[in-house]
Amino acid sequence: MLLTKLKTKAAHLIRGESAEEQAHNFLINQGLKPVNRNFRCKQGELDLIMTDKQTLVIIEVRFRKTDKYGSAAESITPAKQSRIIAATHVYLSTQKTDRPIRFDVVAISGNGGINWIQNAFPA
Repeated sequence: MLLTKLKTKAAHLIRGESAEEQAHNFLINQGLKPVNRNFRCKQGELDLIMTDKQTLVIIEVRFRKTDKYGSAAESITPAKQSRIIAATHVYLSTQKTDRPIRFDVVAISGNGGINWIQNAFPA
């Protein structure tokens, strides 16, 4: 039973890492520049931090195998948005920047489709 749970969790983490890598490469091809990945703090995690010209972009990557229980983009609840914003405040407290900030979402579906939502939610 424990081994099955570990295998399932490991598979989930591998899919998540793969989705983040796919999103990272997609955004680089769109002209964004990488700054940081997987910034973790007590408030949460920031998947990707990039710049788009002069704007600092905080990107949440979501993967859903199917839309049976809602799309990947729909899985970002107001509570999740609050955690991302709180983690962003912590990240910014460690940086010297006066760039404008934007929150984007990259939603990846099981069929390989990528939906990049710029300005997905306000700060």
